Amino acid sequence: MTDDNTLLEGDSKTYTRTFTNEEVQQFANLSKDEGYHHLAENEDGQIVLHGLLTATMPTKLGGDIDFLARTMEFEFPRPAHTGVEITCEATYESVEEHDDRTELAVSFVCETEHGDVVLRGRSEGVIMG
Repeated sequence: MTDDNTLLEGDSKTYTRTFTNEEVQQFANLSKDEGYHHLAENEDGQIVLHGLLTATMPTKLGGDIDFLARTMEFEFPRPAHTGVEITCEATYESVEEHDDRTELAVSFVCETEHGDVVLRGRSEGVIMG
């Protein structure tokens, strides 16, 4: 994005965070996805994140620009764990300006501090106005 908030093809935004065991437990309670692998700590005290909890990272980046998703595709090549920093990078693949909206296609990848890709995907949608 340029200084005047114009979205350009090829631009990217990043968001980095580390999820906690408590957040995974809260998400399990909210989603009712209470699979054992999301509730039990491993020998390092970590819990496997829900895929859709990890997917809140690209949706956060979309929310930053008021993006309304029409479609979302996710691939989870490896599990993500609590206590490990994850960085999500979203790249604007196509930007089409119209009078009342901007149509976007966005690709994203989430990678751990160790270089493991835990989520990749794509979304198409609009920014109204």
